[in-house]
Amino acid sequence: MTQAPTPTADTVRRLVRSLLKDGADDAGPEVRPATEGAEPATWWVGSRHVLRLAPDRETAVRRRRELRLRELVRPHVPVAVPTSVAHGEWAPGLAYTLDTRLPGGSGEEHDVSAVGEADLAGLLTGLREVPVRQAETLGVPRTAPRSLEALRRAAQRAAGRLADADEFDPVRLHQLTQPAAVQLAAQPGTAVLVHHALAADHLVVGADGRVRGVLGWTDAVVGDPAEDIAGLALAVGSPAAVRAATLAGYGARPCLRGLWLARCDAILHLAERLDGKGAAPLPLLREQLRRAWEAILLERVTELREDDGGEEL
Repeated sequence: MTQAPTPTADTVRRLVRSLLKDGADDAGPEVRPATEGAEPATWWVGSRHVLRLAPDRETAVRRRRELRLRELVRPHVPVAVPTSVAHGEWAPGLAYTLDTRLPGGSGEEHDVSAVGEADLAGLLTGLREVPVRQAETLGVPRTAPRSLEALRRAAQRAAGRLADADEFDPVRLHQLTQPAAVQLAAQPGTAVLVHHALAADHLVVGADGRVRGVLGWTDAVVGDPAEDIAGLALAVGSPAAVRAATLAGYGARPCLRGLWLARCDAILHLAERLDGKGAAPLPLLREQLRRAWEAILLERVTELREDDGGEEL
C-alpha cells in the first residue's frame, strides 16, 4: 500500500493559492494548523476558510459523503452547516474540502445559554425530519443501538479503576440497575439521522450562548437518537442536553437512555486514558465525566411514563 504524503504548510499554501485566486496577494492567505500534531489534517486559511485534508482513502470516502449529506441536512436544521467553496483531491485518492469558516467559538469556549438550548432542540428536531431513505441513498450507514446493559457492566468494571485513582465513586453507578438498563433499551422503529459526534468542539457557539452552527458530519449514521442526546450531555452537561431533547419532543425513555449512555461512556473513556490508551487530554475527560453526572430533574421523579404509551419506567 502506498503511504499517503504528509501535508505540510507548503502543500496547503500551494493548494489554497490555486483555489483562492483573488489577486489580492500572490503569496495567498496565511495558513496554520487548526490542531496540534505532526501531520495536521485541518488548517485555518486566513480568517474566512478552513481546509480539511483526508489522510487516507477511508476518510476520503466519508468526506465526499459528508459534502452531500450537509446539503440534505441544511434545509431541516435551524443552525448553520458548513458550506464547501471548493473540493477535490490534494493527493491521488485523498479528498480535500475548503469550507467557509462559521463565526463563533467552540462549546469549550462559550457556555450554551437557555436560548442556545432551544437551538439544540431545533437541531435534534431537524435531524429527526431528515428523510432516512435519502440519507441511506447517500451512503450513510445504519447502525444497531448499543446494549445499555453491556455498557453498564463494562462501566462497572471501569468504575473500580477510577475509584483506585480517586477519580470517581462507583456507588453512583448503582443508580443504573440491570432492570433499568433493560427498560431503557432503544425502541424498535425509532432510527433517525444521528450526527454521532456532537462534541463541544463541533458546536459553534456565540459569545451570547447561541448555537450558531454544527461541524463534523463525517461520522453521521442512521440509528439511535439517544446517541446525540448522550453527545450533548458530554458537551454541554446533562441538564441542558435533556432540556433540549425534551423541547425537541423526546420523552423520558430516550432522554434517560442518552443520559446513561453518556455517563457510562465518560467512565470508560477516562479509565482507558488512565491506562495509557487514547490521546484525549485528561482535563477534558474529567470535565466530560463531571458534565455527564450532573443531576437532572427526571432522576428525582419516582414514576415516569412515556407521553404516548403510558408505559411505566
